[in-house]
Amino acid sequence: MADDTYTPPEIWHDDSSNGGAFAGLNRPTAGAREEKALPEGDHDFQLYSLATPNGQKVTIMFEELIEAGFSDAEYDAWMTKIFDAEQFWSGFVDLNPNSKIPALLDRSGDEPFRVFESGAILLHLAEKFDYLMPKSGAKRAEVLSWLMWQMGTAPFIGGGFGHFYNYAPAKFKYPIDRYSMETKRIFSVANLQLGKTQFLGGDEYSIADIAVYGWLSALWHGSYNGCDHFLQLHENEHVGRWIKAIDARPGVIRGRLVNSQAMPERHSPADFDAVEDRSWFAPQRKRLDT
Repeated sequence: MADDTYTPPEIWHDDSSNGGAFAGLNRPTAGAREEKALPEGDHDFQLYSLATPNGQKVTIMFEELIEAGFSDAEYDAWMTKIFDAEQFWSGFVDLNPNSKIPALLDRSGDEPFRVFESGAILLHLAEKFDYLMPKSGAKRAEVLSWLMWQMGTAPFIGGGFGHFYNYAPAKFKYPIDRYSMETKRIFSVANLQLGKTQFLGGDEYSIADIAVYGWLSALWHGSYNGCDHFLQLHENEHVGRWIKAIDARPGVIRGRLVNSQAMPERHSPADFDAVEDRSWFAPQRKRLDT
């Protein structure tokens, strides 16, 4: 339990006894904890991820590419079980030294190379296939600005609000108030923009929408034990209109499924036919892996 009168020591030391959902995983050092290679499939793109808001960005992007007819975007998606510390396997750390999902191996060229961080992967795929990213000028700058805005705001939602409201071993007013205020402000920023434009980057759907959608839709649909009510997120009517429109996109519906409990791995479009619970294909699901 934290102490309201806690005074930081002169030198901080790790104390995993504080508990919480990630107490057995988080450490103050980086690097591999287990020597274990990653599986690989037949496609040029090998994705290692989980159906969290960050992971869904990339699977949605792949499925949007495939929906648009880019057959070269076929990919293998392997579930990385972060609560089992698979992100600390040596094979995963080779792809992402930060040990966070998603991580991508691109074997489409002469030499395979890694791409890590969800925003970097979205931008890489958008530029590679010339899709969902303006080529130049003001439109490109606007999309990049919203993409980077999402990269900067996600930690306040997930590691901030989500952690202290849902995962911390005890509830404390100050951090919950602090991150609730910032999460509501983030929704307000998006709501003001979407009151002026159809999508975040303007009038065309882009990787900025994919990046932001993962987080805002998760909270909007009740993740973190119904935080949509706690934060009164439905006050943001323009965000709601935008979420509902993206919810219904076929590529988004499929992308949300990949690396979830409904579809732990994805190796071909036929894998979607094997999903037994067809309710997973309904738009606006509340059943999210967050």
